[in-house]
Amino acid sequence: MTAHGWLRGAVPPRAMFVAVLILVVASLTVGPVVMLLLGSFSRGLGALGTFTLDKYIAAYSDPSLPRVLLNTLIFTFGSALFSTALGTFLAYLSVRTNIPLKRAFSILPLIPMMFPHVLFAAAWIILLNPTNGILNQWLRGILGTSWGPLNIYSLGGMIFLEGLLDLPVTFMVISPALYSFDISLEEASRVSGASNVRTLTKITLPMLRPAILAAFMLAVIRSLAAFAVPQMIGIPGRIQVLTTYVYRVISVGWSPDYGRAAALGVIVLVSAISLILLYRYLTSASERFVTVTGKGFRPTVVDLGRLRYAFFGIVLVLFCVLIVIPALTLGYMSFLPYTVMPGSRALTLFSLANWRAVVQDRIALRSIGNTALLAVGGATLGVLLSVFIAYVLVKIKSRATSLLDSLVFLSFSFPGLIIGVGFMWFLIRTPIYATLWALLVAYIGTYLPYGVRPLTSAFIQVHHDLEDSSRVCGASFLGTLRRITVPLIAPGVLSAWVLMAAMFVRELSVSAVLARPGSEVLSVQIMRYAYDGLWGKVSALGILMIGLSASLVILANLVKGRLSSVK
Repeated sequence: MTAHGWLRGAVPPRAMFVAVLILVVASLTVGPVVMLLLGSFSRGLGALGTFTLDKYIAAYSDPSLPRVLLNTLIFTFGSALFSTALGTFLAYLSVRTNIPLKRAFSILPLIPMMFPHVLFAAAWIILLNPTNGILNQWLRGILGTSWGPLNIYSLGGMIFLEGLLDLPVTFMVISPALYSFDISLEEASRVSGASNVRTLTKITLPMLRPAILAAFMLAVIRSLAAFAVPQMIGIPGRIQVLTTYVYRVISVGWSPDYGRAAALGVIVLVSAISLILLYRYLTSASERFVTVTGKGFRPTVVDLGRLRYAFFGIVLVLFCVLIVIPALTLGYMSFLPYTVMPGSRALTLFSLANWRAVVQDRIALRSIGNTALLAVGGATLGVLLSVFIAYVLVKIKSRATSLLDSLVFLSFSFPGLIIGVGFMWFLIRTPIYATLWALLVAYIGTYLPYGVRPLTSAFIQVHHDLEDSSRVCGASFLGTLRRITVPLIAPGVLSAWVLMAAMFVRELSVSAVLARPGSEVLSVQIMRYAYDGLWGKVSALGILMIGLSASLVILANLVKGRLSSVK
């Protein structure tokens, strides 16, 4: 008997399939982490295996590091507090009150998910640059000052932008808890003589503590991993946080110190994983705050009276800050040679020069092609892998599948820039290093949970009787999956594909580490334009980036509609 035959006989095919999946996912998630650790103890990329503590000593004895850590602490917790407070406020208004257009406003906090972070930061730089920002020029005309008065290049500016960008996470965690909140607890408070404000602070918010804590922890994790805002806003303002500090180590000078970057990355990675474990602990202890029981409940709304229109105005302003103002700013700036206040002078300067420059820029065109290729090809391969993983997680319950689930979720805790350094160590000795394939592998490994989670929900809805019937008729496992299961979950497959493709189009942190000449992508090229102060080109290329992302979403929806009509 051959070794292959013996293996097939000794190990059931299903167990072998799960083992192969665990091996693949572990390679994509644990592999870069292991290489990051090995790299932190190595003398350099070419000396892997010669272990030393020199890189740790050099990294952690840097006199500027304490300041970087303090900035990171303020930025991370400040952004998380801002986004959690804003997410709680909007979730309460859209779920529990009678604010006008509440259904439309329930979508508002999700809009920042569609806006690439690098473009969101660029738009607000054009508006609030202390020297020539459009909004600052307008305020100086009113106040009669010669500088400022608002400065986006500050810790406050970083917290403001990152808090807005993390709003979708906090809103999506808190709003479901409000939907299932039992009103009888609040009624008991009011019967006892408490006012609406006292009921909110003494009953409603304390009962929402698990959801608010979970939202806060997720916001902390995202802020710790943030790269676009700290790089675009913090570096011109001479404010460094850990991610930009690590990026500076590998991007500045003739001889980047990758070992020192790995040693610094370890502390970020350990912090992120610790926060994820804390988050899971907090959410697992939520039974103490259960409000919906077998006695039944009836969610209702709170009448805001005349204040409903005041709150409506506040939410309307927030909608402008989140989407209208940044989008209009990019569109306006794409036709100007430099920052000018809207007016007759600006009209005389309007031209298509930035658009012509972008479409004639060889590197910009290549970055558009590379991004489209990675979005379509990477999302397709990522969803294919996600289908197998999600199927195993739902249909096969065992310790091995629990391990697989943990490995998939593990990559969610990895800060993009740090795991990008890990992938660099992981791929440096392979032929795909410094190619588009390296970016594709890193993208799939980093964003795998975004493909697996929607498909897991879809597989849960398919009863196993359908698959059993197929197999009774003689179909194989793969044949059943291809002919029966996957067609039934086609909408979920397309949703996962759109989510992954959208993430790949806007991806910056992993690309900033792995992109090399020939493998540039849109986000990296936009960041390079921003370094040179070419805000017109930033805006024009940014609009093309949004157009590419929107085209993929529209195309996927057309396919989804066609599949639905065929059914």
